[in-house]
Amino acid sequence: MAKLNPYLNFDGKAEEAFNFYKSVFGGEFLGEVHKMGNAPGTENLSDEEKNRVMHIALPIGGDLLMASDIVPSFGQNLNVGNNNYVSIFPESREEADRLFKGLSEGGNIEMPIEDQFWGDYFGSFQDKYGVHWMVNYNEGYTK
Repeated sequence: MAKLNPYLNFDGKAEEAFNFYKSVFGGEFLGEVHKMGNAPGTENLSDEEKNRVMHIALPIGGDLLMASDIVPSFGQNLNVGNNNYVSIFPESREEADRLFKGLSEGGNIEMPIEDQFWGDYFGSFQDKYGVHWMVNYNEGYTK
């Protein structure tokens, strides 16, 4: 079966955001943090754009959270919207609370984490980088 991993785009904040995510989830980046300036054909980029992230990956459980920065001089624009969420399924209520609290710090909580009518312990928010997250714990999912 194919494996799906969320891939996020930032406007010059990918490395900062991933250092923040690493501080919450723990672990180490998979491979190096690849910068735009190391890619062929980027010689004419500004120093700021050369320092943008071409690819970064953080293992979380058995999955990978990956990202890159846009390059405005390539005509790329970032439109932050609510059409993408990263949905996390922690292994305990305690882990759900820790992840929700850590990731939502400085962001906007849409739905506080609490027991929901459908039986799950759930909450959602937009973090301080504009990324939308859902934290969803159900004891039945971890068995």
